Amino acid sequence: MYCIDNKEFPCSTSLTMKYIGGKWKAVILIHLIEKKRYHELRKELSMVTERTISLQLKELEADGLVIRTVHTAKPPLKVEYELTDFGRTLIPLLTAIANWGEDTARNNNQNQIL
Repeated sequence: MYCIDNKEFPCSTSLTMKYIGGKWKAVILIHLIEKKRYHELRKELSMVTERTISLQLKELEADGLVIRTVHTAKPPLKVEYELTDFGRTLIPLLTAIANWGEDTARNNNQNQIL
């Protein structure tokens, strides 16, 4: 049993999913391996609604995986997102997930890599 933030998790996998679970969190995290402005992230994730991206980013920030930096020195407002040191510990896992997806798509005749 694991306990974080007064929540109990029956196994390490469920604990991991607390951070990267959900349809888009892992996708957003892998796109943030390199620092990005919000509009760059939005372009790369054009199939995801703006509301969903914003909500997922807020959760990732609250979990300590992402840093949001707002630059207000001169218009237009510039918002950047990047992984924290804690978030960077997920890079090997995210890379493995992405590689597994590529291999699966390649080995499954019913799927096409676009």
